[in-house]
Amino acid sequence: MLYSIVCKDKIDSLENRKANRPAHLARLQALQDEGKLILAGPNPNIDNEDPGTAGFSGSIIVAEFSSLNAARSWANEDPFLLNGVYEKVTVKPFKQVFPK
Repeated sequence: MLYSIVCKDKIDSLENRKANRPAHLARLQALQDEGKLILAGPNPNIDNEDPGTAGFSGSIIVAEFSSLNAARSWANEDPFLLNGVYEKVTVKPFKQVFPK
């Protein structure tokens, strides 16, 4: 089943985000290599793909996992969470309707 992982960044976490980005991306790449990643990306703090020093407010990931517990376990091991970039992470079942 698919799960949405919605993450909220701590205020002023941009430098920490940059420092932990390679490890974060490696985990996402592994999900993609397994064919389980539907989408992933950050939420810029401003209306621009490159927010510069304005940074990000969080991230959204939609991926396939065997269960809600498996999705939560994966999310709880994210370097952004473990190293203080994320303030909060919410994992929920997700039903994709579009695109088909």
